[in-house]
Amino acid sequence: MKRVLLDTNAYSALLKGDQKVFDVLAKAGRIYISSVVLGELLAGFRGGSRFVENKRRLEQFMERQQVELLVVGFETADIYGAVKQQLKQAGKPIPLNDIWIASHALETGAVLISYDNHFQRVAGIRLWDEI
Repeated sequence: MKRVLLDTNAYSALLKGDQKVFDVLAKAGRIYISSVVLGELLAGFRGGSRFVENKRRLEQFMERQQVELLVVGFETADIYGAVKQQLKQAGKPIPLNDIWIASHALETGAVLISYDNHFQRVAGIRLWDEI
């Protein structure tokens, strides 16, 4: 796997010592983090008792050479609109933040590392359990 995109729950699992996530990241050449995931993580940290420690660990992770932050741009937004409409027409919506994350995965062609099964509803997405 050359390019992967970490979902919020995968990063959280990594912090808890999840060997499966660790093994995937060890083989990745490029690790993407969506700005949406970053926001979800920081919001979650603020709700816990170890905000400073968790934020510091995240900052250290983000400083790694193979880690790249993805921001929402026009192409991401265009993909978001198409994915949201496709899911709506199919009658199978997923959380809006996850549509943004899926859009980043589709935009980059990265394999999405997530424990959320609802990403299977997104046409064309590459999931780690499917490769």
